[in-house]
Amino acid sequence: MSQKKNKGVAFYEGNSWFHRVKLLQPDGSVKYSKRGGFQSEAEAEASYYKHEEEFKKESRKLQVATKVNKEIGLKDYLFYWFEEVFSERVENSTRMICAYTLYDLILPNLQQDIKLRFANVEFFDSLLDVVSKSCESAGNKSREFLYMAMKEAVVDGYIKTNPIQATKPYPRKKPKIMILNKANIKKLLSAAYDSGWYLEILLALFSGLRKGEIAGLKFSDFNPENSTIYIQRQITSNPMIPKGSSKIEEYKVAEKEPKTDNSYRMLKIPLAIAEEIEKRRKLIEANKQKYGEDYYDHDYISCQENGVPHSTASMNTALTKLCSRNGLPHITVHGLRHMYATILIEKGVPLIKISALLGHASVTTTFEYYCDVMDENEQIISFMNNTFVPEGSAAVC
Repeated sequence: MSQKKNKGVAFYEGNSWFHRVKLLQPDGSVKYSKRGGFQSEAEAEASYYKHEEEFKKESRKLQVATKVNKEIGLKDYLFYWFEEVFSERVENSTRMICAYTLYDLILPNLQQDIKLRFANVEFFDSLLDVVSKSCESAGNKSREFLYMAMKEAVVDGYIKTNPIQATKPYPRKKPKIMILNKANIKKLLSAAYDSGWYLEILLALFSGLRKGEIAGLKFSDFNPENSTIYIQRQITSNPMIPKGSSKIEEYKVAEKEPKTDNSYRMLKIPLAIAEEIEKRRKLIEANKQKYGEDYYDHDYISCQENGVPHSTASMNTALTKLCSRNGLPHITVHGLRHMYATILIEKGVPLIKISALLGHASVTTTFEYYCDVMDENEQIISFMNNTFVPEGSAAVC
């Protein structure tokens, strides 16, 4: 093999140009390697300098992360922890909420930038008291954010104890469960029957699916022989937010794993839903013929006419219009899911089974949502039998 070395950063070896590269290891050590396959010396040099910049950036980040600066200010630490640590391991939708919490709630109300080690219980109580007045959920969200940040500050050696543990709690607002009576349910389903959202509403009301799970459901998840659907993905928002800001730069939807490990579940569905899925299959096949190569085929059961996923707000928007036009109380997709749970509660289904059907992370989550409903059974609607389904469609059982 012929070999020609260049005095610069690139060298020719075999039949292509190469350059050396440094790889930073988790323990801070450096591993040396090489990259090849470049057609020219200039191409190899450009790649070399790009890798060098990336190496320097990673080195600086590791130095900050491993070198404990006990004199760091609270603002600097919160910014560093959120942007360089927390944001690296969470979904963009979670980052969006936490960016708002930090940049729109906490930092604007941080009147003085004290050192992290001086931020005690009294200081954070005073801060949270001011923040909590911004909106109903501000106190709870800000306290959760600060708890996570201070917990890792303890682990990394910046402070000895987490002061947020002893601060005043701000309980999470319990969701208001809207319960439609039997007549209104029948009215809603009748109105929805020709709306294009009938199947989606049935899936939320009689199977308890989240709107992201409905959007992520594919025909391959449906077993017509057993009348089951397998929940194994969701469509959620995927907002892109630049560093140091809570403003959304670009907003898209993305296919992701379910919300929790327990959200993976196989559900038995009523006959009405199974028949509506088959109707939807025929409609989508017709749309494929109509759009031809312009149809985006992802096998989704719920999608736009050209196969593209609906926006995350589409189903709630459709529900709002249906309720408004038909004189019904406003209800959301999550409200339909709550109603599904109340049906199960009234039928005496054990809480642990309800939790599994809903795909909650734990039974505790289910109890927190529905303990009031279980204490007030007289407010729960009667079981939704086949009289709720408009004439001309299959009965829901």
